[in-house]
Amino acid sequence: MLLLISPDSVEEALDCAKAADHLDIVDVKKPDEGSLGANYPWVIREIREAVPGDKPVSATVGDVLYKPGTVAQAALGAAVSGATYIKVGLYGCTTPDQAVEVMRGVVRAVKDYRPDAFVVASGYADAHRIGCVNPLALPDIARRSGSDAAMLDTAVKDGTRLFDHVPPEVCAEFVRRAHEAELLAALAGSVKAEDLGTLTRIGTDIVGVRGAVCEGGDRTTGRIQPHLVAAFRAEMDRHAQEHTAAVTTES
Repeated sequence: MLLLISPDSVEEALDCAKAADHLDIVDVKKPDEGSLGANYPWVIREIREAVPGDKPVSATVGDVLYKPGTVAQAALGAAVSGATYIKVGLYGCTTPDQAVEVMRGVVRAVKDYRPDAFVVASGYADAHRIGCVNPLALPDIARRSGSDAAMLDTAVKDGTRLFDHVPPEVCAEFVRRAHEAELLAALAGSVKAEDLGTLTRIGTDIVGVRGAVCEGGDRTTGRIQPHLVAAFRAEMDRHAQEHTAAVTTES
């Protein structure tokens, strides 16, 4: 399981750089513009320059409307600015066909520029609260559009969490569908250390966190702390080892 950490400034990215041995992907977002709020192109560029070259940089394009051309341009901007993982929050797409149209535009725009870029179709565990596509539709949307991964986050940051809206057994089905489509499965949404056992067991490929590694656990006003990143990664590794041991014993 890969650990994705989301700084919202160059200063926080430097804190991530101090904990670079404990994370896998640095994800640029702007939390005050939404759960997948897009940051400025120059911030993406500066963060790319601030973190070690072997750490891929991810960038969110935003909680987007159903405007395929606009979103494709935004995604290309993120890639040009230095991101190799491009995440699109399908906030304004009410049907799978709309979501596929948006993501096809993103895939073409990004991969025409950089074929090795990694495109992530992101939906929301609390989709019922905002009227967007069903969480379990995301793997098929990603497959049909040529994306590389399907992701779930939470749209409304009100203290509720991923498993409050999509229980573990449904998340397991999401992961299964993604893997069946030969996609990576990413899960986020106020994930805490106590969720890692479940996320490991169901085969999650990427776990995204912010609040769990910020001072005070606050994703908006808290700042990422290197020692919290290290502690979170230690818990990830512990659960991975326990899961591997259990599978070995069963076989």
